[in-house]
Amino acid sequence: MPNKVQEFNAYRQKMNDAILKDDNKVIKRIFNLDTNTFKEGHLPTKTKELLGLVASAVLRCDDCVQYHLESAMKSGVTKEEMMETMSIATLVGGTIVIPHLRRAVEYWELLEENA
Repeated sequence: MPNKVQEFNAYRQKMNDAILKDDNKVIKRIFNLDTNTFKEGHLPTKTKELLGLVASAVLRCDDCVQYHLESAMKSGVTKEEMMETMSIATLVGGTIVIPHLRRAVEYWELLEENA
């Protein structure tokens, strides 16, 4: 049975490579800005990933939610911290975020299985 986490990461890497090979200066700068934004700074990376998770959930971007869930877990976020973060996202975004909350919890469980 295919592993959803590995599939997501492989697809993301494949498409990022395809996008970046075209050498578009604007796109490369946006990717670089994104990378640098989530590095350790005045706010710890862990906090930045949780902020990204809230924004992604409110904007209802499941790919972004999955990315931030995995990055958050790698940064040491606990399930309890993730759930509290998703509760904030659901409050801010409203009940329309609930399907994304479900998929986030499902993906977190997959990440735990793969840890």
